[in-house]
Amino acid sequence: MDEEGTEMRVIKFCLFACLLFISASLYAHVGSPGVIYQGKAGPYTIMVNVTPPDVIPGTANTSIYIDNQQVYHVYLQPVYWYAGDKGSPKADEALPVKGTPGQYQGLVWLMQSGVASMRVTVDGPLGKGSAIIPVMAVSTAQRTMPASLDWSLAALGLLLVVLMITIIGASVSDGVATPGNTTKASAIKKYIAMAVAALILFAILYGGSAWWNSWSSNYRRFMYKPPLAHTSILNDGKQLVLQLHIDTAWLRKNNWPVSYIVPDHGKLMHLFLVREKTDDVFAHLHPERTDSAGYQVALPELPAGRYLVFADIVRWNGFMETISDTVTIPNKAGAQVPPIVGGALNSDPDDTYVISNSINDLKNPLTGRVSLICGKPGTEMKLEDGSTAFWQHTANTSFEAGKIYPLTFAIRAPSGKPAKLQPYMGMMGHAVILKYDGSVYVHLHPVGTYSMASQEIIQNRIKGSGKIPPLPEPSAFRDSIDHLITRIKAMSENERNAYLNAGMKGMAMPGMDGMVTFPYAFPSPGNYRIWIQTKRDGKILNSAFDAVVE
Repeated sequence: MDEEGTEMRVIKFCLFACLLFISASLYAHVGSPGVIYQGKAGPYTIMVNVTPPDVIPGTANTSIYIDNQQVYHVYLQPVYWYAGDKGSPKADEALPVKGTPGQYQGLVWLMQSGVASMRVTVDGPLGKGSAIIPVMAVSTAQRTMPASLDWSLAALGLLLVVLMITIIGASVSDGVATPGNTTKASAIKKYIAMAVAALILFAILYGGSAWWNSWSSNYRRFMYKPPLAHTSILNDGKQLVLQLHIDTAWLRKNNWPVSYIVPDHGKLMHLFLVREKTDDVFAHLHPERTDSAGYQVALPELPAGRYLVFADIVRWNGFMETISDTVTIPNKAGAQVPPIVGGALNSDPDDTYVISNSINDLKNPLTGRVSLICGKPGTEMKLEDGSTAFWQHTANTSFEAGKIYPLTFAIRAPSGKPAKLQPYMGMMGHAVILKYDGSVYVHLHPVGTYSMASQEIIQNRIKGSGKIPPLPEPSAFRDSIDHLITRIKAMSENERNAYLNAGMKGMAMPGMDGMVTFPYAFPSPGNYRIWIQTKRDGKILNSAFDAVVE
C-alpha cells in the first residue's frame, strides 16, 4: 500500500475511534463514573476527583485536594489522546473553595469524544508539579426536552411561520399598492406568494427536522455501550473452566479489531466473580486469551450458583472497559458440561477467592469450607492465615454518597504487630466495591480508581509528537503482547514487581506499616460490600467489609 493510502487508513481509523468512543466504566467501571487520583503532582501530595459529563460536549467537574501545603495556583487542562499535548486546549485555573483550605474546584469543557486525560498542574513555593489522570470522554446518555418546553417552542415556531407567510404575502400585494387600491390581481398574487412561501418554509423545516433526526440517530448509534460477553462453563477433565467470549458482532460491524488489548498489572484481563444475591463468594481471576475475542480460566473450588461476571480490559490507546455478564456454576460432582479442547489448564498464581457470610446472614451456611465473617467500619475480622484486618473508621456510622473517603485498613500479623505487606501485582492492595443490587462495581487501588496502564499509555502519548500514532497491524500487535505476557510470567516475583512498579515513580507505596488506603466516593445510597486483597509472606489475603451509604 502506498504512503497516501496508509495515511488515509490511519485517518479513517482515528475518525472511527472518535465516533466509537462517543459512548461506561464508565467504561471501566459499572455505575461509578467518577475518576479518583491519589498521588503526587511534583512535590505536592494531591487527591483529585474528576466527574466527567455523560454527554459530549460537556463539562467535567473537578475537585482538587492539596495535603497541608499552601500553593499559588492550580490549573486544569484536558489532553486528548488523538490530539496529543500540542493539539489540546489551554489550561483553566481552578478556584479555591471558600471555607475549605487546600480544596480547589474547576469546570473543564470536554469538547471531543475519545480517550482523554486531565492534567492537574500545581504552582507553589516548591515549584510546579503536574499529574495526569485518565478520563474517558464519552457520551453515555441522551438529553430529552421537557414536554412543556417542547410544546411552547412548537407553538412559537408555528406563530413565526404564520407571520412570515403573512409578511411575504403582504409584501407582494398590499405593500406595493396605494392605500385602499387593492385589486383582484394583487389579491391573487398575494395568495400565490403565500402558498409558495409556505411550501419553501415547510421544505426548510422538513429538511432541518430530517437533518436533526439523522444526527440524533447517529448519536444513539454510537453512544457508548459496553461490550457484552457470552460466558460458559466447560470441563477440562480435572476441573471446571470458565470460558468468556466477547460479543464482537457490533464491533465487527463497525470494523473495530478486538486484538488491541494491552496488559494492566501484568494481566490482559482481570475477571471478578461474585455470587448473585448473597455476595458470599468472591473470586479474582486472570483468564488467558485463546483467540482475538476468547478467554478462559480454570475455576477454583467455588460453590454452585449464579454469579455476576465483571471483566476489566484496557485497549491499546488507554481506553478502559468493563465487560459484564452472568454465569451459572454447577456442582462439580454432577456437572454435565461440555469438555474443553486442549487439555487441562494451569491456574494463575495470582488467582484468589474467598467465601464469607451471606449479605443477609452473619452465619456461614457453607459448611466444610474455610469461610470468613465480614467486618464493618471500626471492627476487626480474622483472616485465613490467622492475621486480622481492621477498618479504621468510626463504628456504627454510615457514609455520605458523593463524598470522597479514605478507606483505610490495617492488616496485623497473627502476633498482633503490623503486617509487612508485599506487592500484589505491583500494588500494595487491590479492592473491589460492589453494591448489593449489582448496579455499582469498581476495581480500585491505593492510587485511585483509574488504570495504571491507561495512565502510562497517555503519558507516553503526551511525550510524543503531535501526530496521531499509526494503527498497528493486528496480528503483529497481538503477537508482541502475547510475547510480553509470556516474558512477565517467566519473571521472578521480585523482577515482576520491579517491572510493574517502574511506571509508578514518585507515587506513594503504602503498606510497609500494615496500612493500606483506597480513596473512593460511593456514587449512590445503598448497601455495599468491599473486598480487600493484600499479600503477606507470599500468601494473598482476602478480607471483606460491609458499608451503608446514605
